[in-house]
Amino acid sequence: MLTRLHHAAIICADYPRSKHFYTEVLGLKILAENYRAERDSWKLDLALPDGSQIELFSFPCAPKRPSRPEAQGLRHLAFAVEDIDAVIAHLTAAHVEVEPIRIDPYTDARFTFFADPDGLPLELYEVTTP
Repeated sequence: MLTRLHHAAIICADYPRSKHFYTEVLGLKILAENYRAERDSWKLDLALPDGSQIELFSFPCAPKRPSRPEAQGLRHLAFAVEDIDAVIAHLTAAHVEVEPIRIDPYTDARFTFFADPDGLPLELYEVTTP
């Protein structure tokens, strides 16, 4: 049935700011960028190295996402990284605030959270390559 996650879709408040964050700060590759005049909306298709994708949308007057306290629905988006310390150093150099590293009590893996420009919670989860 299901084989892998194909994409996650994100609606942003400030398209240029979020485009910069996901492409320049996080380094995702642009696959396609389209302006949809009938919706006054941008759609940016971004790729991670494993082929999974993020669709970044802008919509006029989109409501804000409730986050704290946590609301029902998607909790966060997690990115696998091989060297969490290097990624944290890269993010902090780009003035992105990163929470302290935690240890997953079930896997002993190191992880942490940060936020995109709209406050969407993003996670770094350290994995080892086989």
